[in-house]
Amino acid sequence: MKFPPIVWLLASISALATTSGTLMVLVAGIFGAQVAPEQQYATLPLALMILGTAFSVSPLALLMRKTGRKPVFLMAAAMGVSASLLAAYAVGQASFLLFCLSAALLGCAIAGFQQIRFAAIEWVDMEQVPKVVSLVLLGGLFAAILGPELSTLGQHITPESFQGTFYLLATIQLCCLLLFCFYKAKSNEELTAANPANAKLKKRQFLLKPAFLAAVLSASLGYGLMAFIMTATPVHMHVMGEHSLADTKVVIQSHIIAMFLPSFFSGWLIGKIGELKLILVGIALFGFCILMGFFATGYWHYWITLVLLGIAWNFLFTAGTSLLPKAYAPEERFQAQALNDGIMFAIQAAASLSAGAVLYLLGWQAMMLSCIPVLFILMFVLYRWHQDTIKQTRERLSPAPRR
Repeated sequence: MKFPPIVWLLASISALATTSGTLMVLVAGIFGAQVAPEQQYATLPLALMILGTAFSVSPLALLMRKTGRKPVFLMAAAMGVSASLLAAYAVGQASFLLFCLSAALLGCAIAGFQQIRFAAIEWVDMEQVPKVVSLVLLGGLFAAILGPELSTLGQHITPESFQGTFYLLATIQLCCLLLFCFYKAKSNEELTAANPANAKLKKRQFLLKPAFLAAVLSASLGYGLMAFIMTATPVHMHVMGEHSLADTKVVIQSHIIAMFLPSFFSGWLIGKIGELKLILVGIALFGFCILMGFFATGYWHYWITLVLLGIAWNFLFTAGTSLLPKAYAPEERFQAQALNDGIMFAIQAAASLSAGAVLYLLGWQAMMLSCIPVLFILMFVLYRWHQDTIKQTRERLSPAPRR
């Protein structure tokens, strides 16, 4: 793939930065269970990391509008280094409170890193956007391997379990900080010249465009469904279903791989069939995932359910991100991106935090069925977008009225 060097730079930084999330998914709950005052608080650090991301992503995106992308990226990386060092200190002191604080700060840093995909697509033509999004997402495969490896390697560095892990994570964040020094952002003038069609949009007109709503809800609802089912699966599989921890770990690892592996071809698929059809394929995969999950009892039921869940998320997230730049003008990009990520991570946080309660109150099968209305909402939004596209095409092709 022939992309500008800066795109490859941002993709590399994204791969390193994503390690924070994959490491915390594995480590936070285990360490939390060791030091939390009550066992029900064991997952609180992970929840605080998600909330830190949800509350910070929009303010950081809007801050980029005032200061530019580079200062905010540098600040996020510095915050990641500080949060990792604080987590290492918290582990050494066996302080649950400090560990929760470090997790929330790490979530704020992750919020800044989420803007990497938008920074990368600014350097290519609109036709290459899907492939760039896929390239950035491929870093998740690297992070899925590196995160657990750091947690294992770190245990041999210091006497305290996981303290060395966070020293290694701080080193990774420092590498991101240094690499961001070589990043350069494009100006509004350069972006307008590259995409003159979008430059004609009026102020905040993107809020009224069905394409913008379709882009935001495709990524957001896909993220929410993924987080909802993924968060509840280990509890239902291991705690309620009494499957081994080893089997549960393989199911979750397979899910993470399935989230990012389709990025090898999802961008190419958008070029062939377009965003709408790929989103519809993703919705269909979500439907099969819910059906398989409804009857989940054995190991392979869970494995297939979570693999389908990962692929469906990838299709909706990639297509939604690819569609988003087509719905706003270059000078409106920070507002549109802030709103998009704010909605997306708010839905993810709500889904993650509610999954356990819904599972215990309604049961696994009812929880799976509760996902179906979300798919119908998304299909209705896609229908409105499709109808708007047809209307615009007819208006463009219809002859001008005679005077």
